Amino acid sequence: MKPVRTLAEALGEDVLVLDGGLSNQLEAQGCDLSDALWSARLLADGPEQIEAAHAAYVRAGARVLITSGYQATFEGFARRGVGRDEAARLLARSVELARAAAGGVGEEVWVAASVGPYGAMLADGSEYRGRYGLSVRELAEFHRPRIEVLAATEPDVLALETVPDAEEAEALLRAAEGCGVPVWLSYTVEGGRTRAGQDLAEAFAVAAGNDLVVAVGINCCDPAEAGPAVELAVGVTGKPAVVYPNSGERWDARARGWRGDVAFDPARAGGWATSGGWATSGARLIGGCCRVGPATITTLATTLTAPPGATPADDPDRPTGESG
Repeated sequence: MKPVRTLAEALGEDVLVLDGGLSNQLEAQGCDLSDALWSARLLADGPEQIEAAHAAYVRAGARVLITSGYQATFEGFARRGVGRDEAARLLARSVELARAAAGGVGEEVWVAASVGPYGAMLADGSEYRGRYGLSVRELAEFHRPRIEVLAATEPDVLALETVPDAEEAEALLRAAEGCGVPVWLSYTVEGGRTRAGQDLAEAFAVAAGNDLVVAVGINCCDPAEAGPAVELAVGVTGKPAVVYPNSGERWDARARGWRGDVAFDPARAGGWATSGGWATSGARLIGGCCRVGPATITTLATTLTAPPGATPADDPDRPTGESG
């Protein structure tokens, strides 16, 4: 159902469970995502699949849904011959589909409109490098039109996510000024630094003192990065942390497949963990990104409400190598 509380109010009272990877759930549903627009293509070609994927996460226990707009941009749609008015309609649809899926339960479910980085539009992996050669002003001009369209659909928050570069974070926050919708800022990191190699404390400081920002943290990274980053984000900004790492597997571009072991452990979120859990360190929005599916989100939701000393149930997502 549509929330009664604002997201900021809810974060002051509860730890909220985010969804998991949208692309892996869409692939599990049989969708072909081998396209530069990735899941955003389905906004035009298969919106019912996107709504079904969101609904799967709601049933799993997610109470915040991140929309399918990560790779949806005016420029990306234009390369496919989609005009500006139609692109705006598809961007708005991304919020509408998540809101429709949220209506299927009797609990509050918040919708986060995804705003991916500039590199996602390039579809060449640049979102994991940053440093595009553009100024903060140029990046803000790129992001502003999309943010305006998404804000007009009245999501509960804008998810400025998978940001590789502190300068792009500054641009995104500048672009969101005056939009009337709160935001969270989430970096993708490696080795305790931004993907562009910047000091993470300095990157988080971009959001300090900004009343528009309701949470700061990381996503789309190794789960081992999460704990230290949560503590740092809270310490630098004084804001709640948002954290949703990947499964721990890595994409092998040459072999076109996932390699490595699943390392996402819901016990790290809190609940069963007696110390050092993400929630106990200040994370208030907790979920998963790439390769984290509904079964893991169910385990995570149980973890966050489990009494101390409980033991985790078997997690079907972990050893089986979920597709997506």
